[in-house]
Amino acid sequence: MKLEIRTPDKSVFTGEVSLVQLPGIDGLFEILEHHAPLVAALQKGRVKIQGSDDTPQYFDINGGVAEVLQDKVLVLAE
Repeated sequence: MKLEIRTPDKSVFTGEVSLVQLPGIDGLFEILEHHAPLVAALQKGRVKIQGSDDTPQYFDINGGVAEVLQDKVLVLAE
């Protein structure tokens, strides 16, 4: 699935991933391929992404919003 992480200043990450773990306001949740559409508020925390090589990458955010639609995940982070 395609992931894009944006801040007000720049695009932090754009690429294909197999897993995204996000800090939702009610706790951590993961998004895998073919996930149902959703919009979720995010709190301060760490975004974990995993690509095809299974090596995780981490990005710290101060909150934001995530949208999942048609195998695309858009994270608008603070």
